[in-house]
Amino acid sequence: MKPYETKISIKAWAEEDRPREKLSAQGRRALTDAELLAILIGSGNDSESAVELSKRILHHYDNDLNKLAKATIAELCNFRGIGEAKAISIIAALEVGRRRSETEEKPAEFIKASRDAYNLMRRHMLDLNHEEFWIILLGQSSKVLSKELISKGGLTATIADPKIIFSIALQQHATGIILVHNHPSGNLKPSQLDIDLTKQLRSAGRLLDIQIFDHLIITDNGYMSFSDQSLL
Repeated sequence: MKPYETKISIKAWAEEDRPREKLSAQGRRALTDAELLAILIGSGNDSESAVELSKRILHHYDNDLNKLAKATIAELCNFRGIGEAKAISIIAALEVGRRRSETEEKPAEFIKASRDAYNLMRRHMLDLNHEEFWIILLGQSSKVLSKELISKGGLTATIADPKIIFSIALQQHATGIILVHNHPSGNLKPSQLDIDLTKQLRSAGRLLDIQIFDHLIITDNGYMSFSDQSLL
């Protein structure tokens, strides 16, 4: 009798159990998250099949694809059997999936409510491990002129220079601005710094006849609008 082997390669599985063959025969919805991930990484390591390695990766992230989507290349490379190329494939595939979900609801060309601004910006703000500060520039009738990244920061703060913000607004002949930044912590409550900055920019905008219409704080679970909360 042959000694018991702890690892059985995917090639030795029944054909209907192999992820690629299973997808081809039964369709993509028949596969588990681990099996889909296994197709992306292609192979495991010397003690795990691709599916087993995928299960371990998913378990590390609480079987939550949203948490996995935040993983960096370096973090994924800590798993034995995952090199830079495989890590990039995982990150790219999850980003494609996220972008697809964002295109299902076409962003508005005019901002009529805070939800319109959120839909326009959320694809840029989700799954970030650092803060970013953006502005949406508006023209007549609140038509979207552009959206501009002002700064990137750390885990808890970023710098929004009023001189840069209004310089860009003046160059594009904007009549209004919506401020947008994210909170990687998931906390939708504005900090005192957020409140003070909004007041400062509103005061500066009045001098230039450029209105600050709103300030959104975005997290992975939703958003908060200063305007909706009567904080402007």
